[in-house]
Amino acid sequence: MVAAKRNTPWRVRGQEWPAMRISAKVDYAMRASLELAAAGGEPIKGEAIADAQDIPLKFLENILGELKHTGIVASRRGAQGGYWLAKDAGEVSLADIVRAVEGPLASVRGQGPEGLEYQGAAEPLQKVWIALRANIRAVMEETSLADVAGEELPAAIRKLSDPTEAWSQR
Repeated sequence: MVAAKRNTPWRVRGQEWPAMRISAKVDYAMRASLELAAAGGEPIKGEAIADAQDIPLKFLENILGELKHTGIVASRRGAQGGYWLAKDAGEVSLADIVRAVEGPLASVRGQGPEGLEYQGAAEPLQKVWIALRANIRAVMEETSLADVAGEELPAAIRKLSDPTEAWSQR
């Protein structure tokens, strides 16, 4: 989920760093899942979701297939068919969506930070990566589709997104 995007750097202590980003796949999976949550269990056609969220239909169908494979989404073919959440929206965390379409919330070079070993001055870096993952989990696991769809974000999320510096691109 977290990756470098080289065209939008940010500065820390005068040095440019690549920005962290959310992939299009995760963004589309979240938006499609929120459309399903807002539908309240009624089947929605893939085309309707794609149109409502401006998501390429073929890409969306692949994403919905991954969400279905993990048990988050269900589907039925036919005139009365479509997609719907297989679970209550309050039981589906944002972390569940990310893991369904991309795997672990945070990894370093494709592996969990607990398995990394650094020497010398870099030795404490493992704890930084673990702390980063813990904070991503704190936001993503504590926020459900129902929270976002109902515009009732948890207090901790509102607090983190309120300060002006949270909105800064640096």
